[in-house]
Amino acid sequence: MLRRSLLLGTCALALTPGAVRAQPPGKLTRIGRLSPQSAEVDAPFLSAFRQALQELGWVEGRTFTVVGRFADGKPDRLPQLAASLVQDGVDAVLAGSNPGALAAKRATSTVPIVMVTTGDPVGGGIVSSLAHPGGNLTGVTALGGALSAKRLEALKSAIPGVQRVAVLVNPVAPYTGPFLNERETVARDLKLKLQVLEARSRGELAAAFDAMGRERAEALMVLTDVMFITERRAIVDLAGSRRLPAIYFDRQFVNAGGLMFYGASLDQLYRRAAVYVDKILKGVRPADLPIEQPTTFQLVVNLKAARAIGLKIPPTFLLRADQVIDP
Repeated sequence: MLRRSLLLGTCALALTPGAVRAQPPGKLTRIGRLSPQSAEVDAPFLSAFRQALQELGWVEGRTFTVVGRFADGKPDRLPQLAASLVQDGVDAVLAGSNPGALAAKRATSTVPIVMVTTGDPVGGGIVSSLAHPGGNLTGVTALGGALSAKRLEALKSAIPGVQRVAVLVNPVAPYTGPFLNERETVARDLKLKLQVLEARSRGELAAAFDAMGRERAEALMVLTDVMFITERRAIVDLAGSRRLPAIYFDRQFVNAGGLMFYGASLDQLYRRAAVYVDKILKGVRPADLPIEQPTTFQLVVNLKAARAIGLKIPPTFLLRADQVIDP
């Protein structure tokens, strides 16, 4: 059963014996923010991080400030942006996404890095172990790739009788390969025919949706990708115009009018990241902080979107949702 809250915690973040504040009293701590998104898209997550840090006793403008670097949906810019943060002499880096964490790791082996990612940091080559990340990097991960089967299961429950599901992927995204490796097993277990359609840019989205129509897809799952978040409104509009029930990897798609989201709360992940940054700036080594994972997830359903495409969702499914949007 889909749970109604997000409880994070594979470990207790106690201070190591003898740990002392790493930053001198009175020093304005500079926290570098490395995001694959634009500043506008990133704002809610950075706000959650700032608020949590202030609840831990930090005062923005007096004891800490955030230095932002935003890739505007272009992950290939992340290495240069990470290097510029290191050159600016930040005291810690808050890195979003697998590509962001990798870029920060390659830019420095000394500046502490706290990542927030929906990808698998072990499979993505960021760390060798969640329990023992080692080096200067730790943080939280939603292991989003492992949720693909759950999202497809949710689609099947919301649309009884569905058999043909399109999966929109960016072939160059780090999240696509792991899904393709599990595709046949997932399809067999759920008795679904999965049609993988590719889009590398906004210009390729319409063609991908046209292919879904030709292949008579009955529903859609959008796989995790930075570009897809940037183009979320276009994707939601294309799904709606083709009357395709869709489930997404990020709550922002539902905020843009999409049908369903299932996954971890990124706001909560960024609040947990603030706990990590606080501990590290007080002297705890990143290597001593195991990477956390969520143990429960959120299901959000937009009934307005369902009515717009003529979809009647079973009441039993709606009872499982953490939030039903019905304006």
